[in-house]
Amino acid sequence: MNANRLTYLFNNGKNAKFPYYLKAFSRLAIPSSWLHQRLQRLLDEIESRPDREEIHKRAEYYNKLNTGISTQNEGIRYTYPADMPSISDMRPGSQKVYYLDTMEYARYFNPRLKLLLKGGDNTIIPPFPSIVKSRPIAGANANAVLLNLDKVRHFIFYNDKRGFEEKDDRALFRGKACGKPNRIMFMNRFWGNPRFHLATIDVPRKEWKGEKLTLSQQLRNRYIMALEGNDVASNLKWVMSSNSIAVTPRMKYETWFMEGLLKGGEHYIEVADDFSDVEEKIDYYSSHQAEAREIIENAHRFVNRFRNQKREKLISLLVLDRYLKAVNPDFQETGKH
Repeated sequence: MNANRLTYLFNNGKNAKFPYYLKAFSRLAIPSSWLHQRLQRLLDEIESRPDREEIHKRAEYYNKLNTGISTQNEGIRYTYPADMPSISDMRPGSQKVYYLDTMEYARYFNPRLKLLLKGGDNTIIPPFPSIVKSRPIAGANANAVLLNLDKVRHFIFYNDKRGFEEKDDRALFRGKACGKPNRIMFMNRFWGNPRFHLATIDVPRKEWKGEKLTLSQQLRNRYIMALEGNDVASNLKWVMSSNSIAVTPRMKYETWFMEGLLKGGEHYIEVADDFSDVEEKIDYYSSHQAEAREIIENAHRFVNRFRNQKREKLISLLVLDRYLKAVNPDFQETGKH
């Protein structure tokens, strides 16, 4: 094993999986009866907080269902599947992180309440209101209710000590490209261009294959391509928390990070879907560094909305509270099901 692989293995900058699993499974040992007793107090606490408006605004963004039974999607009424599971029926299965991240908050509620969890990279609007990690930004997406799922992989923030001006004046891409036409198009267009530092970590073409880089190594570059893959670009959060700038076409999918609220030229550099203007855009910001720094500062302010762990917990509970009221006809007053 070479030095670069050792560096990546032990200091890649990403969230470590072992502490995440240890903490997540330890939470399952907490008696649910104790969590039930705390639920109403936590929800009531929201109303006395100075960030009450932010909490309600975000909860409404994630969960667009009406309180009460909401089984409509674009005017069509659906019947919930007869085998719709209850919270107590849920099991880890093959996608443990989705189960663990959901149960972190679902265990506060009556275990008999029904809940549909759609794990994985979700790019469609489900026919029934479901808990998802990701959803399309456009269209009537109310049936896709967002929770912060697979956060150990997606929610990474980086303390970047290197200023924008100190970085290499290049755009970097590192990631998988097989089965991702937009990434293949990008690589075909710019492979061999000295303004770009490119490699894939899979092998759509043999010459593209490169070693994985730590976040610190990637962030030596001023511009980081944050290209959507199966759904969202998993690197977007840590790029926006850094002193580099994310470069991407307008985003089609969103997660708990509320990608649908991000604006090109304000939070990231927006480029054409065919990447025809990428060089023009990065050249512009390299020669207008004050504007580049403004994008970085705006990105940091956006990221800071997600750094308050207590607020994130309260928003998650409020989203689930409203979801469970919407899909359970017999839902009584919270905590007294």
